[in-house]
Amino acid sequence: MHAMKYSRRCLTALMAVLTAGLSLSCDTQHAHESQNLSGAEDSVTISFSWWGGDSRHTATQEAVNRFMELHPDIKVKTQFSAWEGWENVMSTSFYAGTMPDVNQINWNWISAYSSDGSRFLDLNTVSDTLDLAQYDSEVLQTCTFSDELQAVPVSLTGRIFFWNKTTFEQAGLAPPQTLAQLYDAGRIFREQLGEGYYPLVLGEYDRMILMVYYLQSVYGKEWIENGRLNYSEEEILSGFRFIQSLEEGHVIPKIETTLGDGAVSIDKNQNWINGSYAGIFEWDSAAQKYQDSLSEGNELVVGTYFADMGPYQGGFSKVSLCFAISETTPHPQACAALLQFLLNEREGAEILGIERGIPLSASALGVCKEQSLLESATAQANDRIIEWVSFTLDPAFEDSKLKGEPDGIYYDVMSGLSYGDYTPEQATDLLIRTTNEILAEN
Repeated sequence: MHAMKYSRRCLTALMAVLTAGLSLSCDTQHAHESQNLSGAEDSVTISFSWWGGDSRHTATQEAVNRFMELHPDIKVKTQFSAWEGWENVMSTSFYAGTMPDVNQINWNWISAYSSDGSRFLDLNTVSDTLDLAQYDSEVLQTCTFSDELQAVPVSLTGRIFFWNKTTFEQAGLAPPQTLAQLYDAGRIFREQLGEGYYPLVLGEYDRMILMVYYLQSVYGKEWIENGRLNYSEEEILSGFRFIQSLEEGHVIPKIETTLGDGAVSIDKNQNWINGSYAGIFEWDSAAQKYQDSLSEGNELVVGTYFADMGPYQGGFSKVSLCFAISETTPHPQACAALLQFLLNEREGAEILGIERGIPLSASALGVCKEQSLLESATAQANDRIIEWVSFTLDPAFEDSKLKGEPDGIYYDVMSGLSYGDYTPEQATDLLIRTTNEILAEN
């Protein structure tokens, strides 16, 4: 249960050898510049895909461009998008065998699409180019399936609250540090600022993760254990009633309201941008994206976990995302060289910074420390997550049939509850029955 927290502590110990790690990365970079990594006299082309926000797109494209300058024998074709609908696009390419050569993937995609090693290359076979010594062995083990290292983990992550401090001040409040204060903020926002102001906004999947955090805080159990839901019908019913109470208390807007805003994501929603929606429950790596989207004069701050939510420290951590190489790529060494530059070499790490969270690569972490990036909101959020959470995410939680938008069961039950199509009892029954059916298929 504490493997992720242990891995984070291992990274702290690695800081003592960062100087050697950074020197190794620089030496590796010079070696790459002096050889043709395509494995042929003529140049080769590899494809690279990822998802993210605008700042991640910009930084990653800049890093790719610099890589191509350093490696004129390798051309990189990029494809990227926002998260919405991205897994559907990628899953189709996985099954069709048309996946890009290098892929940013979610951690659970390994078990979902390549548990037998048929989709992603064993990175141990390119370790002469991709420096795996920069990673704690236990972290690498989380991406090892069928005795193959099928991806390299980029960072650890978790969900935490972020608050628009400016809007709370307009309501005469400080950002909430307890659940009781959050409920009070719902009432005060409506009274002081108006019906269109809410202290928190949650999409369907956000609601599901917050409900699990609440239940873990109350009952102190993993959400999934031994391939089945680990919570009773009565316990899950209390979670749905908790989510319903947030709507009833004017803490969060209804799903109908947020969909009516006409935005594809919260950071693009005008009510978030102007501060009418004053809080989110998001991944730590998303901090910069949400801050950048706020209109001038609005300040985003990292929240805390609510000790009054229950007697246990709920919430989970997980490998945030990974990079994998296609099993069928004709240019594995060129792909490995790209990942080495992005993840481990100084120049790539300087360009990417913490766009994908606090790096697990010891050399990249050292670069971030030198550049004072570990004082950012993302770093502050990551520290609070690792310090607080007691649970780790089971990969099955993110099965596409469960979390896939818009047809996954999480979207169905949370949307149905918000629209009044399901009672809390009906939502509970549907979630338990469907989730266990899907877990049994894995």
